[in-house]
Formats: sequence, structure tokens, C-alpha cells
Amino acid sequence: MQVSAFADSDADRYIAAGGVVVHDDWVLVLRRPSRGEVRLPKGHVEPGEDVPSAALRETREESGYTDLVLGLHLGTQEVEFDRWGRRVVRTEHYFLMTLAHEPGPPSGGEEQFEPVWLSWDDALAVLTFEPEREWLRRALAYREAYAHRDDPPDATAGLSRNAQEHNEEDS
Repeated sequence: MQVSAFADSDADRYIAAGGVVVHDDWVLVLRRPSRGEVRLPKGHVEPGEDVPSAALRETREESGYTDLVLGLHLGTQEVEFDRWGRRVVRTEHYFLMTLAHEPGPPSGGEEQFEPVWLSWDDALAVLTFEPEREWLRRALAYREAYAHRDDPPDATAGLSRNAQEHNEEDS
């Protein structure tokens, strides 16, 4: 998997959204034993769905944690990879998320994933793919920059409309 600034027009394209879920000094990662991967939660933005809603839905579905609080939009990046002989270009949006309550055992979640709370350093060390390590670095930089401020920026304004327009273009 590689990050790319451009791709050819023959690629399959889609938008994905996910979350970097943090609690105190811990980060939620998902082990995927069937593939030997450690990932951050994310998934497809459905037609008509806005990016922030998709990020919350996908993170809830994959992790089993339902009491998520959406935070800062950490940005976008385009990830390019091959799947079954086809080039795929995924535009990813990630959000910083927290839990509304103390983390207990997750309620459900997808069977293919095992949610695990790790330190920031351990999470950076075990994430399988570089683009996901980049999301973690962005979340950590934001956390360090705003750790002692009462007025962190709200960067989600305007996302819903833009994401929905982008989805309609892809339909």
C-alpha cells in the first residue's frame, strides 16, 4: 500500500472514513488475525452518507465501541493499492475520537477484528500500514498541540456537504 498524489483514470475509486480512538494515554487498534494485520477502524462511505457519520458508523461497527465522541477531522490522504489485479484509489478521512465513558469490553463489533488498547508508541510500532501510522502521528501532533487548551479547533464544519457532493459524483 502506498500513498500517492495522483492515479490513473482506470482505477477503482472510493471514499473511506475512520477514527483514531483515544482514551487517556491509550489508542484503540484492531487486530485482524486472519490476515496478520493491525489496523485502525475505517470503511466505505455509503451513498448519501456524510463523512463524519460514516467515520462514526464504521468505527462503531468494527470495534464494538458505541459511545464514541467525534472530534477533529485529521484530514484526508489518498491511498493507492492493487486488489485482485485492479488498481484501487481510496480517499481516506480520519477523525480523532474519544469515548464518552470509561472503556469496558466492547459490545459486539466485527468478528474479524480484536479491539486492543495500546500506548501511542506501541500502536505506532504495530500498525501494519504506513498510511495508518500517519493518521496516528497526526492525532498525536494535534493532541500535543492542544493538550492544555480549552478551545481546540472544530474542523468538521462543511464536511457533510462536500462529502455528499463527492459521493454523488462517484455514483
